[in-house]
Amino acid sequence: MSRSPECEIHPVILKVPPECGELPVRERVRFLSRHGRRAVSESAARGGYRLTSFPKDENGAPLAVDGVHWSLTHKPAYVAGVAAPGPIGIDIEEIRPRSERLKDRIAGPEEWSLIDAEHPESFFRYWTAKEAVLKAAGVGLTALSECKIIQVIDSRRLAVSYQGQDWAVAHFLFDGHIAAVVRDRCRIHWEVLNEIEPDPGA
Repeated sequence: MSRSPECEIHPVILKVPPECGELPVRERVRFLSRHGRRAVSESAARGGYRLTSFPKDENGAPLAVDGVHWSLTHKPAYVAGVAAPGPIGIDIEEIRPRSERLKDRIAGPEEWSLIDAEHPESFFRYWTAKEAVLKAAGVGLTALSECKIIQVIDSRRLAVSYQGQDWAVAHFLFDGHIAAVVRDRCRIHWEVLNEIEPDPGA
């Protein structure tokens, strides 16, 4: 990946309305997907792009549209979306208690030696970073074991290696959640919104 240092991306985190939790499971999933696409569209608009479709390949991985790559993620309280001029991935998680078994699954001893492994944020930094990278690479969590944390730069940046390629990841903390996005030397402008105003020109 070799995009210009002047590259800018605008990840958008969008609050899920409370009434979504009252929907039947299938309707809730469809709503969250639509809500996530709204976040992607807003991210694209802020970056000077326009996305009108969200195609996926046979494995469900997002496909670029006219050179614009996109990624989305959703959790019960928030969705997030991002559009960029190159491969991109985003993930969010609520920071909550987790088991030691999951900790061992997400990273090995060498990776955990790079960070305060007992800090509540650390597990979710690793988890979201790896998921964001695997999304950017167009693969799923089945490749998790091939994805390695190789450097913890500071409290909000780290580096991940996957199949011989190094990926830079940035984190953002908000409302008991953590978000990760592949950054690749791009300047990042995070935005957390309660709602998105309709586009009068749409």
